[in-house]
Amino acid sequence: MKTIVVLSDTHGNLQSLQKLAQVLDECDCIVHLGDMAGDARSLTRAYPEKTYVLAGNNDFCGGMDDAVIEAEGRRIFACHGHRYGVKSGTARLAAAAKEHLCDIALYGHTHEPDVHEEDGVLLINPGCMTRYSVRQTYCYLVVVGKKAVATIVDLR
Repeated sequence: MKTIVVLSDTHGNLQSLQKLAQVLDECDCIVHLGDMAGDARSLTRAYPEKTYVLAGNNDFCGGMDDAVIEAEGRRIFACHGHRYGVKSGTARLAAAAKEHLCDIALYGHTHEPDVHEEDGVLLINPGCMTRYSVRQTYCYLVVVGKKAVATIVDLR
């Protein structure tokens, strides 16, 4: 079993990250999907062996464009989402995940939490953690063999 905390669009709201301290300590992997990758520096310092940081459209230095993460024999494609036009739909993202031989894709950018399947790919958007949002959400993803369960957690 692998537990993955998926965050996106923190936009400088480090207080929300502090609320997750125990969850971050205990999980197997942390993925910050960008906007602001700089917010993830403290995560990378505290958990260098288990943190992935992606670059969003507001990140001008630091972070990867995309990544493939292995968990329990599953391949997970991670990106911010802006390069795949996710505000207009997720078909391009699902196709990119399949090109990378992944059946799970993590994305942010829209600030709206979402979990759905498209063309055989489980698509997960953790929402956002910006202080200006009505909801501050992240995703707690559990992968056990062929099963993946994504839970959107609201911090408010």
